[in-house]
Amino acid sequence: MPLFAVLATQSPRGISGDEFRTRLPEGFAYTKALVDKGVIKHNWVRVGAAGGLLIYDVQSHEELLGHLYDNPMSPHLTFEVIPLAQAGAFDSTRYTEN
Repeated sequence: MPLFAVLATQSPRGISGDEFRTRLPEGFAYTKALVDKGVIKHNWVRVGAAGGLLIYDVQSHEELLGHLYDNPMSPHLTFEVIPLAQAGAFDSTRYTEN
């Protein structure tokens, strides 16, 4: 299944910082549920960056986007999505054949 690294960064828009912090447990509960289901394989806090690094294991980019935007905190987060490939998933010497 495709792996995606997602850098999630707090970006509260339309709510105060206090309201964001009050609602943050909703986002943590949503993330924990995805960890429990095996959708999120790894989940780290980015110290000093007000966000996290999560590794999603999903069937498609569309499934990933569904998980990201179903998060109740998604209107107040920014996401950077990085597709990943395992080292053995491609022939690293093929470029020399041309």
